[in-house]
Amino acid sequence: MNSFPLNALRVFEAAARHLSFAKAAEELHVTPAAVSQQIKTLEARLGQPLFRRLNRRLLLTDAAQLCLPGLREGLDRIQAAMRLVTRSHMNTLTVSSAPTFAARWLVPRLERFAARHPEIELRIDATDHVVDFAVEPIDIAIRYGAGHYPGLRVDKVMSAPEYPVCSPKLLEGPHPLRKPEDLKYHTLLHSDVQPDSDLYPNWRMWLLAAGVKGVDPTRGPRFSPETMAIDAAIKGQGVALSSLVIVQDEIAAGHLVKPFDVMLKLQFAYYLVAPRASADRPAVKAFREWLLEETRAIREAEPKAA
Repeated sequence: MNSFPLNALRVFEAAARHLSFAKAAEELHVTPAAVSQQIKTLEARLGQPLFRRLNRRLLLTDAAQLCLPGLREGLDRIQAAMRLVTRSHMNTLTVSSAPTFAARWLVPRLERFAARHPEIELRIDATDHVVDFAVEPIDIAIRYGAGHYPGLRVDKVMSAPEYPVCSPKLLEGPHPLRKPEDLKYHTLLHSDVQPDSDLYPNWRMWLLAAGVKGVDPTRGPRFSPETMAIDAAIKGQGVALSSLVIVQDEIAAGHLVKPFDVMLKLQFAYYLVAPRASADRPAVKAFREWLLEETRAIREAEPKAA
């Protein structure tokens, strides 16, 4: 079984990415001649060329294009494994969370985590994209979804039924919000967290659940991130669809109200996920135990499906 020198593979990936031996040499802090020699070594092992040289330009051969995606994935996973080993000896914890959840629910409560675990340096990576633990320096993530995350340790944090919310000002005026049908007189505010997905809560789903007809579920401005739609609702610019978990502080302060009791309860909830290999690392375990304790009362008070 043929084996290939890791250093030559790294050099080839850099040269293929830049389509330049000189730029690859600069990135790797070696000479262009060293890059050329490593490429020749690899080509000799493969028995075929990896580059074509045309008018001082480098082009990838078919063989190079065939193996490059798998090689890059492999190098990414090696780097991720090394980062995992490095982080296992550190007290730095990187948590990925959707921006709205992070800003409106998680961050206001982190002081309590810091008080309990002053030895852990916490970093919050606020993003809507689903992180890949294999290639990104993330230790643990809070995800909104159905809870099916193969290969990961999954803990349910809390359910997240969706309700319309608005400024108290919309309960007054010529067309006060009294019943769901009154939405036809008001602007619908949309969150484009996952605009192409029918799995993420939207106005079409809520209006269907409420049995409302005659209201166009697509009209109204769209916002990304979701927190902008909530801010617009606070200012009285329309009605937003949100989880009460996200806006509970605004409701408690009187900045938002829930005009109807009709909720959109999907099979989705907030989950805490982490790679099984590092799920019991002390810093990861400490954050998981704190978050589940922080949300225990919410889980116990969750509305039951009819």
